[in-house]
Amino acid sequence: MKPQDPLLGAWEETLARKGDSPAIFSTRGNAVRSFREIEQQMRVFEGKIDKFPAGSVVAVQIGNDDAWPAIFLACLRCRVVVLPLDESVGQQQRDAAFKTCGVVAAAVSGGRDLRILPADTVRAGLAQAATPQWSDNPPALLKLTSGTTAMPRAIRFRSEQLLADCEQICDTMAIEDVDLNFGAIPLSHSYGFSNLLTPLIARGVPLVLSRDRTPRALIVDLARTGATVFPGTPVFYQALVEIDDVPALPELRLCISAGAPLPIAAARKFREKFNLPIHSFYGASECGGICYDREVANESEGFVGQPMKNVALELVESQATSTQVRVRSAAVGDAYFPELEEEKLGHGCFVPDDLLEKTPAGFRLVGRVSDLINVAGRKVNPAEVEACLLRFGGVREAVVFGRKSARRTEEVAACVVAEPNVHEAVLLQFCRETLSSWQAPKRIFFVARIPVTERGKTSRRELAQRFADR
Repeated sequence: MKPQDPLLGAWEETLARKGDSPAIFSTRGNAVRSFREIEQQMRVFEGKIDKFPAGSVVAVQIGNDDAWPAIFLACLRCRVVVLPLDESVGQQQRDAAFKTCGVVAAAVSGGRDLRILPADTVRAGLAQAATPQWSDNPPALLKLTSGTTAMPRAIRFRSEQLLADCEQICDTMAIEDVDLNFGAIPLSHSYGFSNLLTPLIARGVPLVLSRDRTPRALIVDLARTGATVFPGTPVFYQALVEIDDVPALPELRLCISAGAPLPIAAARKFREKFNLPIHSFYGASECGGICYDREVANESEGFVGQPMKNVALELVESQATSTQVRVRSAAVGDAYFPELEEEKLGHGCFVPDDLLEKTPAGFRLVGRVSDLINVAGRKVNPAEVEACLLRFGGVREAVVFGRKSARRTEEVAACVVAEPNVHEAVLLQFCRETLSSWQAPKRIFFVARIPVTERGKTSRRELAQRFADR
C-alpha cells in the first residue's frame, strides 16, 4: 500500500486540531474560510480533478484567491502535479510553460467563479502536450524558473521537500498557529508558497489574503487585520516608510524581507517609523530557505544571517573572499525539468549563482556569478562598486551593471537614487579616487526609484538594456 502523502497527513492533523477555527481572512478582517470549509471546498475540486490520470499537470493561475489551499490539497489527493503561474504571466509565456510541462488543465479565475478548464481552451491553439513520465518519484509541485534558453523550465518537488521547507521556515522564524500571516506576496511565487500556503496546511497558521498592494492599502490592512507576521519584499518596505500619517501596528511582531537584498537605509527608516526590525531572509526556488537574520544586529549591506535550521552550507572555494555555496537540506528539489543540470541541482544539493561572503556573524550576499562585469578581461564585482557609491554623502541607493563597450568588452555603469545636490561628475571623480581604474563607472544615471521586476527584484540585465544607448 502506497504511504500517505506527507503534506496530506500534516493537513489531517491540522484539520483535527483546528476544525472550525478561521483559516483565511479578508483584508477587512472577517473570516472567509475555516479549516473545515477548506476541506469541504477541497472535496468539490477533487471531483473536478480526479478525471485526470495521476502525474498529469494542472496549472493554477488564480492570484491570491482563497481557493488556493483547497485546489492544492485536491491535487495532492488525486496525485496531480501543480504548476503555479503568476497572474501577470502573459499568453506567450503561459503557452511556453504549458508546452514545456505538459499541462492538461488550468485553474483560472473569471469574475467570482473559479474554473478548471482543459489546457487547449486556455492555450493559443497549441497542440495538446503529452503527460510527462515521472518514473518512481512523481512530483507534487513544479516551480517555474527561467532556463538557459528562451524556453522556461521547472523545478520538481515532492511533498516531503515542501513540508521540510515549511518546517525549516516555521521553526527558524518561530512562526506558530497563534500567529496571523499577512499574504501580500503572491502565493504562486516560491516565497509566498512556502511562507504562507504550506504553513497554513501543515502547521495551521491562519492567513490574510491581500490583492491590493498599494502602500496605503498595505499599511491600513496590516493594522485592521491585526496580522502578526508580514513576509514582504524590499519594495514594500521602501514604499511604506514614505507614507505619512501611518496607523499603529501593535499586533505586528515579525517583518521578513526576501526576494532581493534589503538596503540598510530602508531598514533603518522602517525601524524608526514603526519601531520594528526587518529580518532578512535569503532563499531560492530550487531549495527554499537558505539563511535568515535572526538577531537583526548586523548592519552590513547584503547581510542575510546564519543558515536556516537543518540547512548546511559548504563554500565552493574555501579560500576565496566571496564564493558560491552548496546548499544541502531535505527541502532541496529533485531536479530541473525537462533538462537536467545535476552539477547544479540534485541529490539533496543545490549551488546558487549567488556569491556569498562568510563573516563571523553570518553570510553576506555580495553579487552573482552572472553579474560579474568583464572590463577588458578584468572581472568587476558590482557589489564592490555599489559599496563605494553608497559611501558618498547623499547617495541613498545604487545598482551597478555592465554595458557593452566596443573597446573594453563591457564598461561599468550605475543607476543611483540620490539627493538633488549630488552630480554625476563629482560622483564619478569620487569613484575614480576610491576604486581601481577598471572598476570605476563610466556613466551614472540618476533615477527617482530603482526599477524592479514584478517580483520586486532588481535585474542588472534589464538595466543594461534600458540604459544601453544613453
